[in-house]
Amino acid sequence: MAKKLAGTMKLQVPAGQANPSPPVGPALGQRGINIMEFCKAFNAKTQDMEPGAPCPTVITYYSDKSFSMEIKTPPASFYLKKAAGLKPVGKRNRPKGAALPGRETVASVTVAQVREIAEAKMKDLNANDVEGAMKIIVGSAKSMGIEVK
Repeated sequence: MAKKLAGTMKLQVPAGQANPSPPVGPALGQRGINIMEFCKAFNAKTQDMEPGAPCPTVITYYSDKSFSMEIKTPPASFYLKKAAGLKPVGKRNRPKGAALPGRETVASVTVAQVREIAEAKMKDLNANDVEGAMKIIVGSAKSMGIEVK
């Protein structure tokens, strides 16, 4: 007999840094998911990724309190900020894009860097080939105020 699906949830957790503190612990605990089991499994699956890279994770949990997870690649904005060399600013010490995208440019990336990002994100993008994926990444760059040269 198959497991009975109780629901799904989405979390964005830094790679290799899942711990039972908020926001991860309370989100999992109120759904009856074993928090430490999730943290150990997530950290084991993301150990080969760059530490601290935000990983969108889709967690499917079942009525018998078991779960499965699908870890996606970090967002395109993370890769673009890294490629552009944007420095962390603000309260949370994170790099930011332009305040007025389209009117101001905060950094620039090369077409080769865009191709590299597109190849890394290819499995999570809705594109048939690398050129289509590159167009998606260029659109993200423009919306952040990053120029593609």
